[in-house]
Amino acid sequence: MRSPLNDRITEIQPSGIRKFFDIVSEMEDAISLGVGEPDFDTPWHVREEGIHSLEMGRTFYTSNAGLKELRVEISNYVNRRFGVSYDPLSECMVTVGGSEAIDLAMRCMLNPGDEVLIPQPSYVSYTPCAIMAGGVPVPIELEEKDEFRLTPEKLLEKITPKTKLLVLPFPNNPTGAALTKAQLQKWVDYANANGAVIIFDSAYESYITEEDVPHTIYECEGARTCAIEIRSFSKNAGFTGLRLGATIIPKDLKDHNGNALYGLWARRHGTKYNGAPYIVQRAGEAIYSDAGKAQVKEMVNRYMSNARFIKESLQSMGYTAYGGVN
Repeated sequence: MRSPLNDRITEIQPSGIRKFFDIVSEMEDAISLGVGEPDFDTPWHVREEGIHSLEMGRTFYTSNAGLKELRVEISNYVNRRFGVSYDPLSECMVTVGGSEAIDLAMRCMLNPGDEVLIPQPSYVSYTPCAIMAGGVPVPIELEEKDEFRLTPEKLLEKITPKTKLLVLPFPNNPTGAALTKAQLQKWVDYANANGAVIIFDSAYESYITEEDVPHTIYECEGARTCAIEIRSFSKNAGFTGLRLGATIIPKDLKDHNGNALYGLWARRHGTKYNGAPYIVQRAGEAIYSDAGKAQVKEMVNRYMSNARFIKESLQSMGYTAYGGVN
C-alpha cells in the first residue's frame, strides 16, 4: 500500500532539546534553562504599540515583504550602529520569526541532493529545514579545544562537489562561541571563490560585547555577493511568542544566469506566508524608538548579568563553562 506521508518527513528526527523539555516538565525542583524564554515581560513600550494597533482595529494585511516603516527602521539601525547600508525596500524582508527565513532559504536554494554544512551543536531547525527542502544536512562537529569555533580544517574536510550552503550561526546557540571579523572574512572569501552561499544567523547580535566580533556579516568585504543574513526580534526584545524576524537578501546575490535571489525569495514568501501580522510588526517598530531602545538596552544588560552569574557560579563549583561574553 502506498504511504500517505512524504518520504522526507519520516527522515526528521525528534529534537534532543525537546526531549529534555519533556523530562524537566516532570521534575518538581528543576529550573529549565533549555529554551530562550525571558523571565520578564516584553518592554512596555513595545507592548503598548501592539495593543494600540489592536484597539484601533488595525489587524489588516501588510505588504508581503513587511511594513515599509519597519524595514526602514531595521536598515537605519544597522547603518547607524555598524556602518552597513542596504536598501530597506528591495533587500530587506520581514518574516514570521527567524525560523521562517531559515525554511525559505533552504527551499529557495536547494535542489535534491545539495549539501548544507551545519556546525553542531546549533539551533535545532537547520537540519529538518534542509531535509524538507530536499537537501542533505552535513554536520560539522565543533569541539571544546577550539572553543567551539569553526576552523578551516573542520570545514574543508566536509566540503564536496555537492556543497551549496554553509550555515554560520554566530554568536552560537547554545555554546556562545563567536567569530571575529577576520575569521568570518575567510568564510566569505571562500564562498565567493567557490560559488557557495552563506546563511548567517545573527539572532544573538545584540549580546556581542567584543569589539572584533561583527554584528552583521556585511561588515565583511564581498559578503553582498554570497550571504543572506537572518535577524530576530525574539532575542533582543523579549519577543519570543510574537514571532518576528527580518532577512537581508542583497541584490548582488545572483545565480550563474544573473537572476537575483530577492525576487524569487519574495515570491516564495508571499505564496506561503503572506506577511507577518500587522500588530506584531508595529510592536517591532517600537523597538527603535527612544523609549524602546532604552528599555531593550536594560533588558539585554539584565540577560548578560544573568549569563555572567550562571557562568561564574558553575566555574566556582568546579565545572568548565563557556559563554557569558557574546
